[in-house]
Amino acid sequence: MSFIEYGDTIKDGDTAIVFLGHESMFPVKVQHGSVTQTKYGVIRHSTDLIGKKYGSKVTCSKGGWVFILHPTPELWTVNLPHRTQILYSTDISVITMMLELKPGSIVCESGTGSGSLSHALIRTVAPTGHLYTVEFHQQRAEKAREEFREHGVEHLVTVTNQDVCQSGFGVSGVADAVFLDIPSPWEAIGHAKAALKAEGGRICSFSPCIEQVQRTCLAMEEHGFTEINTLEILLRVYNVRTISLQIPDLGKASEDNSSFGSDSSNPSSQGSPGNNPQQGTVQFKSAVPLREMVGHTGYLTFATKS
Repeated sequence: MSFIEYGDTIKDGDTAIVFLGHESMFPVKVQHGSVTQTKYGVIRHSTDLIGKKYGSKVTCSKGGWVFILHPTPELWTVNLPHRTQILYSTDISVITMMLELKPGSIVCESGTGSGSLSHALIRTVAPTGHLYTVEFHQQRAEKAREEFREHGVEHLVTVTNQDVCQSGFGVSGVADAVFLDIPSPWEAIGHAKAALKAEGGRICSFSPCIEQVQRTCLAMEEHGFTEINTLEILLRVYNVRTISLQIPDLGKASEDNSSFGSDSSNPSSQGSPGNNPQQGTVQFKSAVPLREMVGHTGYLTFATKS
């Protein structure tokens, strides 16, 4: 099983996604003899999972059922164990596009964190590219190595446990793109420039505070980066629902003409269109935004090495 190559059959040792509904799913490591508890009952790995096809409908012990899905970076982002705050698909998609990543690209990343962006970067640069990711925290770095190995992508990523602001990325002049998600990205701009290829490399910095963005932009300018720009991604979701509206009573043309000769002071001659008891309603589909929406996540600052 690999996050970058699709497999038809569930095997012992795979990581699979148990899908109970769009708002309820979780990852499970498939192991012979193990069981997984769900609200619909027990799933027995040996009989219910191993040897079955991904996408299969599995009946649990209480009679309910779930789907078993093949893992992807998108599914991993919404199901991974959180060791840090993570980036979600909205920001990840823009980062991947704006850094101009493609199969064969060399990317440097700091910090690794929970590996949400890392899995998406690996899938994008595979099968011939490589990700060099740096994590300051030793336990998080070790856990990231373990996950990459379990997910079958360890040959596409190098995890280094060090302070990128002090020691850099461990490579020089080879990266097509650099991504920074650290508290003080301005201190790593020099190392990012050294890691990038001679000309045309792209850099992205993710920061939640505008003061961080200001200092980072100044550091980018000092190191000769061009095309510096900052943006913020806000996702607004719409719901489709059926609504009813009253059909307006516009009256008849003859009534409109006769109204000129009527006594405007007579209350009986002044009718309200909305008071017509025979007036009906019409139903139609309408898209309306949610009352609450996901707000600020962070600012994305992009630049190019000139």
